[in-house]
Amino acid sequence: MSRFRLPLAVTALATVWLLALAPASARAGDDWSLKSNAALVVDQDTGEALVSKNADVKMPIASLTKLMTALVVVESRLPMDEMLEIGNEDVDREKHTRSRLKVGTKLKRSDMLLLALMASENRAAMALSRHYPGGRTAFIAHMNVVARSLGMTSTQFADPAGLSDRSISTARDLHRLMSAVDLQPVIRRYSTQAEAQIKVGRQTLTFVNTNRLVRSTSGGRDWDIALQKTGFTNEAGRCLVMRATTLNHHLSMVFLNSEGTLTRFADAARVRQVLAKRAKQPKPARGQLIASESKAAS
Repeated sequence: MSRFRLPLAVTALATVWLLALAPASARAGDDWSLKSNAALVVDQDTGEALVSKNADVKMPIASLTKLMTALVVVESRLPMDEMLEIGNEDVDREKHTRSRLKVGTKLKRSDMLLLALMASENRAAMALSRHYPGGRTAFIAHMNVVARSLGMTSTQFADPAGLSDRSISTARDLHRLMSAVDLQPVIRRYSTQAEAQIKVGRQTLTFVNTNRLVRSTSGGRDWDIALQKTGFTNEAGRCLVMRATTLNHHLSMVFLNSEGTLTRFADAARVRQVLAKRAKQPKPARGQLIASESKAAS
């Protein structure tokens, strides 16, 4: 039997977020023009969905999967200083992605978790799942149990790294996942660390964050990022989830299936531009609000 139990506080908070999530609305003159194929931007203070685009369409989510992997690992309370070894079973036989973690590499569970979140290391995520009571099969099963407990009814996890195109979700479900993950300080800290020096064998390797907004000086001025994860496969496109503060707005943002290398980051910039424009305008009368989701996210 698994040692994983989702704390009642996590479920309760996720439920509050679901109840608070208001319909998407936009002010006259707002021009979101988001390019990602699916998006959801929520004001965390009010629960208002500022913009929603294909938020309930199921699609592959690539390495965004690793947020659920991290949640299962942290809540399992397995010792973070335990040494885990990369095995042949952790090598990507599906997408044949590369890794700087060679078979035989031994790292602490905490370092594996850091690399999975910060550098999106697939072998680290696979090793974390394999060194779980019951092995990888039990781990994936519990990823799906947790998803259901959080109300992620349109989500299915098939692997711990997001390499499988059978690992699917929606923008709305990923917002729910972020609400739960946000309660875990270690996940927030690891996902937003800019870089890390990790001793791998006889070498000390530098790993960097896959999110350019975390690494960028200019991006750091625009965004106070509390939680984030990027993802990419050919099937999923380029993806980004992020909880961040900008212009005194606490935002939860999901961008899925972006086609260009920079599109997801440009969409985040577009959100900021709209909020900056709003800040310069007087508050509109109630009659000026547009409640149409299609107009908010054309």
